[in-house]
Amino acid sequence: MTQPVLTSSKADRGWFGHPRGLSTLFFTEMWERFSFYGLRALLVLYMTAAVADGGLAFTSQKASGIVGWYGFGVYAAAIPGGWIADRLLGQYRSVFVGGCIIALGHFSMAFPSVTTFYLGLCLIVIGTGLLKPNISTMVGSLYDKDDERRDAGFSIFYMGINLGAFIAPFVVGTLGQKVDWHVGFGCAGVGMVAGLIQYVAGRPRLAPALQRLGQSETSATPSSPAEPWWRFSRDEWGRVGAIAVLFVFSSIFWGAFEQAASSLNLFADRLTDNHAFGHAFPSTWYQSLNSMFMIFGLAPLLAWLWIRLGPRQPSSPVKFALGLIFVGLGFALIIPAAKMAQERGVLVSPWWLVGLYFLHTIGELCLSPVGLSIVTKLAPRRIAGAMMGVWFLSIATGNKLAGFAGGFFDRLPLPRLFGAVALTTFVAAIILLVLTPLIRRLMGGVR
Repeated sequence: MTQPVLTSSKADRGWFGHPRGLSTLFFTEMWERFSFYGLRALLVLYMTAAVADGGLAFTSQKASGIVGWYGFGVYAAAIPGGWIADRLLGQYRSVFVGGCIIALGHFSMAFPSVTTFYLGLCLIVIGTGLLKPNISTMVGSLYDKDDERRDAGFSIFYMGINLGAFIAPFVVGTLGQKVDWHVGFGCAGVGMVAGLIQYVAGRPRLAPALQRLGQSETSATPSSPAEPWWRFSRDEWGRVGAIAVLFVFSSIFWGAFEQAASSLNLFADRLTDNHAFGHAFPSTWYQSLNSMFMIFGLAPLLAWLWIRLGPRQPSSPVKFALGLIFVGLGFALIIPAAKMAQERGVLVSPWWLVGLYFLHTIGELCLSPVGLSIVTKLAPRRIAGAMMGVWFLSIATGNKLAGFAGGFFDRLPLPRLFGAVALTTFVAAIILLVLTPLIRRLMGGVR
């Protein structure tokens, strides 16, 4: 059957001035992140809780190590997930199958046993590997290469991520801590099912994106590449090289940032006075601060700032360096609180963590959506899914680093641990700024 002629993406302005398919991908990602961040808020707390409290009674070192390996697996699986989409299933089917496997993983963890716990984690790793890189690739394919709305579209998509992450600790976290751990895990699975339902219902809106990916609207199967993937021009290899360099600094950033699931989560639960206006609240609620800051102020502010600066805005490598600086500032801020908690044996004010997550949110906005956008612009089309998978490997590496660092929570003075993290990110930012001219040459004019 002959494919219909594909019109310019600029003519599709059906959802807040963006392609209609963005709404489908926005809500799919929102529900997937609801399930992911709901589990993340509970994971280390469940594993370290006493058996009498329904937990697994793991040490903080063992629990942080599992969190690190889980986070590594979730994002490292994006590499085979991207390859499967590029060569076998196509992006649409990969996202659907991945979502189904994720839901099964959460429902497995709803049953209280060590076997179903580990099985659930493995299923979520496999499913996220299929879903995560390919939904981001589909967002990029909603836009032509010269469509100036692309970066703004990714910013809107990123808001979907954070809307799910904002709601999840209040719902999943509260159910897990106040009712039963496994009720919380099951609730996360229900969220993923909700995302799948609206994904299938919104499929017709994705037809232009599938065509740009060389896939049929009916089968969503990728077309065979005309050339082997490694036969790139010199410019294409340069752009792949730029992704590789930024990969290293992205890994360092996420190694600091993702301690929200390990050392910072334990700090909030054990060493922070979790009361507000005379009422106690679950420590998992701190996991919503990052998304709250993003949704209700910082994301629109930074989006306005980049537009306001126009051609004078920082290049992508400089934005990455800013991300590293702000995540380091967050850890530097909390060092005095860690010292008070450990040396004086007092519970510190929640405002220390509020300040840390505020700074971390600025850092995330400088790096994460920029990274997603730059990969869709730099990666050759025939390996777009695989390159997005490689990019998520940087987040995987960061999660493993974060789990490793979190394992020192009970073995190292916290001021020293947090200070080492801050120093690492500051040094990395300086090195990246020095390398920025070289990286920009490799990018070949892409900002």
